[in-house]
Amino acid sequence: MKVKYLYQQIVSHLGVLLVAFIVLSLLFSQYIEDLVYQNKTDELISYGENILLDLERGNWSEQVINQYANVLFGRDIQFSVFDEKIKLLNPIRWQGPPLVLTEKEWRQLQAGAPIVSKYDLKRFDQHVTFVALPYIVQGNFVGGILLTSPIEGTQEMISKINQYLLYAALIALGVSVLLSWLLSKVHVNRIKKIQEATSMVSSGNYNVNVPSSSFDEIGELAQDFNKMVHKINTSMEEIESLENRRRQFMADVSHEMRTPLTTISGVIEGLRNDMIPEAEKEKGMNLVSKETKRLIRLVNENLDFEKIRSNQVKLNKELIEVEELLEIIKEQLFLQADEKGNRIHLEIEEGATLFADYDRMLQILINITKNSIQFTNNGQVTLRGKVDGNYTVIEIEDTGIGMDPEEIEKIWRRFYKADISRTSNPYGAFGLGLSIVKQLVELHEGKITVTSQKDKGTKFFIKIPLEQR
Repeated sequence: MKVKYLYQQIVSHLGVLLVAFIVLSLLFSQYIEDLVYQNKTDELISYGENILLDLERGNWSEQVINQYANVLFGRDIQFSVFDEKIKLLNPIRWQGPPLVLTEKEWRQLQAGAPIVSKYDLKRFDQHVTFVALPYIVQGNFVGGILLTSPIEGTQEMISKINQYLLYAALIALGVSVLLSWLLSKVHVNRIKKIQEATSMVSSGNYNVNVPSSSFDEIGELAQDFNKMVHKINTSMEEIESLENRRRQFMADVSHEMRTPLTTISGVIEGLRNDMIPEAEKEKGMNLVSKETKRLIRLVNENLDFEKIRSNQVKLNKELIEVEELLEIIKEQLFLQADEKGNRIHLEIEEGATLFADYDRMLQILINITKNSIQFTNNGQVTLRGKVDGNYTVIEIEDTGIGMDPEEIEKIWRRFYKADISRTSNPYGAFGLGLSIVKQLVELHEGKITVTSQKDKGTKFFIKIPLEQR
């Protein structure tokens, strides 16, 4: 059976309030009753002690007795004096039945202790408050005084108090019901908003936001919900971006692979069908070899990129002479630079060292230098190396075509240069190089930045910590 949370809240609030009201009412009623009876008992004891005091002083006369009688009878209190045998003495001011004490009460009186009974019915024909005070002369029990007062008036007063208490409880209960309903309604509405937002999220709508606060747990729940939705939105954007990149990647790879595969297929068909002259066969074989190597580089670069991104690459760092490293770069790329009329120039600080993985550092520098050569014609590519504090700094600067500022951040994207490479890159770069470079530099706990001006050239800055941190 489904019970609405609003009703659960109201019932729980009322349950607590009812229990609290009942307990408090019973305790308060009992307290008032005890207080009233205690006051009545204290009053009787006070009158009895005054009478005994006058008796001790010898002020016991008909006039004194009449004065006490007028006061006490006016307050509906009966009294009488009794001797050591509990015999009522003259003048008799007692209108009740004969006084009978139990053995225990008799010993109590003889010991000088008063007898107090808040509501006595055994010895009387009605409920009374009964007090008997002993009269002790020189340590001997010689009698005492008896005072009684009917409790009808007291009970009426207690009933009246209980009646007002009931009215107050009913009014408080009504107000509590109203407040409970209002508060429950407010909380339920806040929870409903979160529920509606959750339903929207489950249906695929992540552009939701619920009012939040730090006032209570519901407000904090709303804050956490908003954070969750924000993270989901961010994740969905990343997923969408990754999906777009995946599509673009598939398109780019397909395009990059189609060209060399078409070339290879054409040359092989030509050779098989003797459609290529003997003089051109060597050239055709070289073309097949070149395009095959291009395909291998594409596969390797993609494998490298995925390994780096998934943290599967392990670096074997060692201390490397910067001069030796840059000399190797110059030797390997000298012919490629010469084909485009470029000159590779080295500027190396004496004794400069680099703490890095030798093979991966070679890969980083070759990729960047190739890019510089690719986009420079009849210019210069300068490789610099120096130590700056706790870092080794390597700069690669060219005098090529440069880039606009908005293009600089895009160069790290996978396949960003694919369109250019299809038409103008004779070395098989697929736009993956700089993506791999950035990942590898970060694996070395280093930083790579670029500055460039259109038609004036580009400069890459690489900073690698000199010592392992």
